[in-house]
Amino acid sequence: MSELKFKTCDVCGERVDIRYRIQYQESAEWVLVCPNCWWKIRPGNPHYRYGGTWKAKRRR
Repeated sequence: MSELKFKTCDVCGERVDIRYRIQYQESAEWVLVCPNCWWKIRPGNPHYRYGGTWKAKRRR
């Protein structure tokens, strides 16, 4: 049986199987964040920009 590949959130460090690629600071640096951090960062942020979703693939 295969397992999911987990990656860490660039903000909180939690290991997750889904991350969102976003910009949220004036520096416009791309980061990958977990759904929890995404919901905290997104509302009303003038620097917020969505760049896609990373989903874990199963290891073979």
